[in-house]
Amino acid sequence: MTRTTHTPFPAGCQAHRGALLHFLDDPGNDPEPRDGSLEYAEDGLLILLNGRVLATGPAQELLPRMPEGTPVTHWQTGLILPGFIDTHVHMPQLGVMASYGAQLLDWLETYTFPHEARFRDGDWARAEAQRFTDLLLAHGTTSGLVFCTSHPASVDALFEAAESRGMGLTAGKVMMDRHAPDNLTDTTRGSYDDSLALLQKWHGRGRQRYAITPRFAATSTPEQLTLAGRMAADHPDVMVQTHWAENTSEIQWIRELFPERHSYLDVYDHYGLLGNHTVLAHGIHIDDRDRQRLAETGTRIAFCPTSNTFLGSGLFDFRSAREASVQVGLASDVGGGTSLSMLATMAEAYKVCRLRGQTLTPWQAFYLATLGNARVLHQADQTGSFRPGCHADFVVLDQSASPALNMKQAHSHTLAETLFNLMILGDDRAIATTVVAGEIRYQRPGSHVTPTPQPTHPASTPAQGA
Repeated sequence: MTRTTHTPFPAGCQAHRGALLHFLDDPGNDPEPRDGSLEYAEDGLLILLNGRVLATGPAQELLPRMPEGTPVTHWQTGLILPGFIDTHVHMPQLGVMASYGAQLLDWLETYTFPHEARFRDGDWARAEAQRFTDLLLAHGTTSGLVFCTSHPASVDALFEAAESRGMGLTAGKVMMDRHAPDNLTDTTRGSYDDSLALLQKWHGRGRQRYAITPRFAATSTPEQLTLAGRMAADHPDVMVQTHWAENTSEIQWIRELFPERHSYLDVYDHYGLLGNHTVLAHGIHIDDRDRQRLAETGTRIAFCPTSNTFLGSGLFDFRSAREASVQVGLASDVGGGTSLSMLATMAEAYKVCRLRGQTLTPWQAFYLATLGNARVLHQADQTGSFRPGCHADFVVLDQSASPALNMKQAHSHTLAETLFNLMILGDDRAIATTVVAGEIRYQRPGSHVTPTPQPTHPASTPAQGA
């Protein structure tokens, strides 16, 4: 963390005090994190200026450098981490969470497509986008990679909602010109034109970024995939997102639709949709050849444990992906997933790994949900840690938010135990506060963690344990 110097901080800064944790690099997946991969201060200070991180470090070292009158908010008993990042989530699918009894293809036909058709109504799209962004904040998620619908208005609605909350989202219009209801399909050329117009309007506007978004290979003609690949080549800094190898019936369908391609991955490869700005959601039923090609191209996978188990799709092989040097992000995949909580998503990821004879340490889980996911989305210079210059997006966790957490915390003696409690037993109740670009955007009513203003002369304040 920031080393002590005698240089005073500038006027106009603000500070948040409490137990402070963030990652500087991948900690590995062993019981002990790799040296230098994280920074933790039991009594830390996070100093902000103009919505960005200025410095972090032990409170007793940094407080004397604060100008007199600087506001210092002390989150006693709270744990401060960078805001969570979700690498695959569907804004229009809130209403289909917890829909009973279907696997992927039936689930799309029965629940998802009818619900997404409602987003042709601009008022509905705006209301749902507001609801979605508010719920993300209530679950501690401050940025992510998001699917909208095939209606351009859904994209405008989401970006407008994110912009009004100071959030930085990456999102795109679904491209889907076949094998879907008429009220959801677009045209091949119209989809390209709409996507390009949205890209030009939103990509790089403030914190917003665009993502080229073919739903999955089955719902796009070869002509549409060709145009999506052309757009990706023309805009190499724009993300590409789609679905891949989630369900065995889906994979068989792709074989029938693209008999000339030797694999599902080869479909995307052929149309120029692989690369280090591409995130493929799921990637369950794959082989070493697929992993090798992912590593060669830098293509990333979004690990969606909750939806994979809820829809009965299968168990992602996390260890094999890591051993093949494939970059993996962690994702809620609402509405196939049943919670927007990245804490709940960590718990499901741990269970999937255990069923595979593998493990997921709390160090790796919290890394994935913060800096790891920021790296997947090419935004580690902006979010995911408390490095100076990053947006001041952070969450304050309540380690005693529920009766079970409160009981477990009394028997926890290490940071690893505290993190594991939070990832296995935590949910939205553990989110005491969510801050975006230095502004409090959510506070949980009745949280045990409440902000306490410090005296107006921080230099006179003795160090306190968090």
